[in-house]
Order: sequence, then C-alpha cells, then structure tokens
Amino acid sequence: MAMVDTGGLRLHVQRIGPRDGRAATATAVLVHGLLTDSLASYYFTVAPAFAAAGLDVVMYDLRGHGRSERPPDGYTLDHNIDDLGALLDRLAVTGPVHLVGNSYGGTIAFGYAARRPERVASVSLIESEPATATWASKLGGILDRVVTQLAHNEPDALAWITANRGHNTARLARGAARLARDTSLGRDIPASRVLTEDQIAAVRRPVLGVYGGDSDLAELAPWLRSLLPDCRTVVIPGHEHSVLVEAAGTVGGHVLALIQGTSAARRVGVEAR
Repeated sequence: MAMVDTGGLRLHVQRIGPRDGRAATATAVLVHGLLTDSLASYYFTVAPAFAAAGLDVVMYDLRGHGRSERPPDGYTLDHNIDDLGALLDRLAVTGPVHLVGNSYGGTIAFGYAARRPERVASVSLIESEPATATWASKLGGILDRVVTQLAHNEPDALAWITANRGHNTARLARGAARLARDTSLGRDIPASRVLTEDQIAAVRRPVLGVYGGDSDLAELAPWLRSLLPDCRTVVIPGHEHSVLVEAAGTVGGHVLALIQGTSAARRVGVEAR
C-alpha cells in the first residue's frame, strides 16, 4: 500500500507492472466508481491481466473512498478530476495515459480527457457516461435516495440489506451511508459542472464504451458513437451495471485490445516522423 500526498489530500494508490523485468509498454490508470466501490474492484479483476500484458497499472481510491482521506467537503466532479491530475504529477507519469473508468470513474476519466487531451492516449468507459445535465439530474436522484433511505434510516436499511443481499453488501452499504452522511458528496456531485455536446464531441482520443446488455446505460451506445469521432461500443448480454466484476475477462479483453491497438498506432506514428 502507498499513500500519495497530492497537495492537501492523501490518496491510497496501488501500482503494478510486468513481473518479468520488461519495461512497461504503456500506463493504464484505473478509476473506480462511487460510494460502495474502491480500487479493489480492479485489483481483483482486470489489473493483474493488464500488468501481465506489459502495462504499468495505476489504481487509486477516490477521495472519501477506500483508504484515501475523507475530507468533509470538496466532492464535485472537478475536485475528482483535479485529484487525478495531481496524482499523475506526483507519480511523475509524463506520457499520455490510457484511462479506464468504471461507472462514476468513467465520468471522471472522460472529464480529464476533455480538460487535458494531451495527457490522454485513450478512454475506456465501463458502464459510464460523460457528465451532462441529464447525468447530474440522475446522480442527484440516486444520491438523494442514498441519503434519505440509507444514511437517515441506517439500522433498518442495513438489516434489510443483510437479510436480502448478504453481509458483504451490507458492509459496503454501511460505508456508503457513512460517506453520504458525513460529507458534502450528496450535494456536491449533482451540482458539478457538466459538459455540452460540443465539448464531448471535441474529445479526439479513442474511446471505448462497454455496457451490460441488461443495463439502462446500454442505450447510450449509439449516442456516444454519434458524438465522438473515434468511438466503438460493446454491449455484453446478460449483465447489468456490475459487468466489470461479473464478466472481467470479457471486459478486460476489450479494454486491453483498445490500449494495445492505440499504443501500437502511436509507436508507428512516432517512428514515421
């Protein structure tokens, strides 16, 4: 475990790479989702395969999540995008990185790509979308339910979750309730600055969208392809929002193909100059 001070905030970071002495071919930065998620969702799914394929893999817990520090406020999307940039600076990652974001992590990754395109090689969105006014409204409703139904009625809510979803889900829900109750996250995220369609379309890096076939986010695939100049989408049948965990091999294979293809194209471009 490593704690990295990004300038006023300490983030928990894990970094793995090729174990056979090879130099890494590219850097992949994996950004997790909101409330019940942490870098563990990558550590136990796609990260080892990415490292074995020759990548330098950086994972970190978002502010307030996992083992990272939990400030009482400062949870807008821009705060999280700032954290990502500061972390890359502190880790001295200078080359363009491949950003992989699950759920809210993908919204952070895309926001960073829109702000700092020169530092991004590709973006993979797993069950995720760019920040729009619709996204902010939807997140506001979800977070309002977390606060009113879970954080403010925690004992009864956790008892129901334990009985119907098991102890591990209840443990994650307890942490989510504490985060929602003790910080400004529930107010900050819906109030975040969002992107216009023109700003989204201005992202010229390769983008991959991976969705569960039974997820309501799968309907975003045609919209993404219509807006982005270099975008492909994959819908995996029989899965919902937790497709990263449930179909890690399939998801990881698609993401790795994008990263390796993009890295190869960049190398050819450099050699041709």
